[in-house]
Amino acid sequence: MPESRSATLYRMVLPEHTCPFGVRAKEMLEQAGYEIEEHILESRDEVEAFKDEHGVSTTPQVFIDGERIGGSSDLEAYLAEENA
Repeated sequence: MPESRSATLYRMVLPEHTCPFGVRAKEMLEQAGYEIEEHILESRDEVEAFKDEHGVSTTPQVFIDGERIGGSSDLEAYLAEENA
């Protein structure tokens, strides 16, 4: 059995809005068998601080083995490549 793989997922869950792309990214990681270290960004301030810190313009952001993969569409491409 392959060793467990882990990913870190930062996604936005605000009181008035749960980002559907974050939900999708989490589902893709689960289906691919990753253990997920999840970080929920719970306010606009947290989201903006995260984006500034990492130099990105969108959430979610996925990191695998310390490397930033990107958002949900980037993750989808990464996983497709991994399984090619």
